[in-house]
Amino acid sequence: MKHTSVVATLLLLAPLTACGSAQAGDGSTVTVTVGYQSRTINTVTAGTLLRSLGYFEKELNSLHDGRTYKVDWQDYATGAPITAQMTAGKIDIGSMGDFPLLINAARGKQLGKPTHLVSVTGYNLRGGLNTIVTSPDSKLASLADLRGKKVSTSVGSAADGTLVRALQRAGIDPDKGIEKLNQQPAVGASALTAGSTDALSQFVAWPGLLTYQGKAKALYDGAELNLPTFHGVTAREDFAEKRPAVLEAFLKAQAEATDYLHDHPVAAAESVAKATGLPAEVVYLYNGDHGISTFDPAVKPQLVSALKQDVSVLKAAKLTGDIDVDSFVDDQYVRKALGAGYAARLAAAPAASASEVWPKGASATQSFKTPSELLAYVSAHRNGIRGAYVPDATTGTLWFADKAIWVADGDQLLPFVAPETARAYVSAHGGARVITYADALERAS
Repeated sequence: MKHTSVVATLLLLAPLTACGSAQAGDGSTVTVTVGYQSRTINTVTAGTLLRSLGYFEKELNSLHDGRTYKVDWQDYATGAPITAQMTAGKIDIGSMGDFPLLINAARGKQLGKPTHLVSVTGYNLRGGLNTIVTSPDSKLASLADLRGKKVSTSVGSAADGTLVRALQRAGIDPDKGIEKLNQQPAVGASALTAGSTDALSQFVAWPGLLTYQGKAKALYDGAELNLPTFHGVTAREDFAEKRPAVLEAFLKAQAEATDYLHDHPVAAAESVAKATGLPAEVVYLYNGDHGISTFDPAVKPQLVSALKQDVSVLKAAKLTGDIDVDSFVDDQYVRKALGAGYAARLAAAPAASASEVWPKGASATQSFKTPSELLAYVSAHRNGIRGAYVPDATTGTLWFADKAIWVADGDQLLPFVAPETARAYVSAHGGARVITYADALERAS
């Protein structure tokens, strides 16, 4: 992760020189400009993975409408510059998180360049996509310990929303109770590593990446809020109305990329890792077979409801005014693109959490019914493990087995993402106690 802040800055600025859009060309050649965030891996089915698979280009080539289509993929560090380019008419389709989507809606309406949420990429119904982390040697052990501390986040992001809500539930004023540092994810990560901030609240894949690298440990699992978080696809209204077949082609391609991810989770993780420079083990934590994120293009009612609840957080931060979420959401294009299969996707539930091991050299993972069974396997194959993942016993959020907080409760060995959740379990179960990972492996062997 050397030079991450510089890379993030370049990703933010470089695409601003491009001006391709579906409005360009002489009529026979149409350039479709797609804004995406390669390192925000909850959007890969509309960005990194989709681009590498070439499904969108294939769908465009099948239109046979007398035009030649070209796709201009523009990579950004966050959703804000994508929104800026969309309202300037320079990006046709973009993907971003739920809070940036709302800002996208507000800016589009404010500038007379309306946009619409047309599909979903990845989601977590409990909010597990956002995590608050601290440095590995930090003595902070709960949200209450953040009072008066420096906390880095990206204001206006879903991670900031998680921080605000978590602090409020802990009885801390998010405006006065902490010193909030508004920083890009890469800058915040560097600040945490340098010791210039006490904690970092961020979205995928930063918390998992820093934890995997040994540069952070989890303090708060966003799934404790039990509020859905997601990323989605937004399109300019004028583009959708002028090129509905192109938008539908994109959504068909997105669905194909989603199916590919489901059918080939390890290969998909490897592909995204190669394109982004992220470790494949981190990508798999979020996008794997039982990962933190569930991928489905359907615009589920639970997610729309969550989006409406998010408006109040942005209003309180004075980032937006009122937002008409119902007019922003427009699933007509994805419904048409997916046809009869849309209803099944809409009704589909997330896969149940499971413990998984990724053996070295293997093209597939192995699942286990319990964390104890996974530990027994890891103990017997200590030098043959590429990744080991376990779901939090309370929230179901997947985490690295060697980074989890382990609790022994009789014969049970239970993993937790954050120390506070583990302590809550221990206090409610007489005889249960926190143990080390090494002890958990020994007990399971």
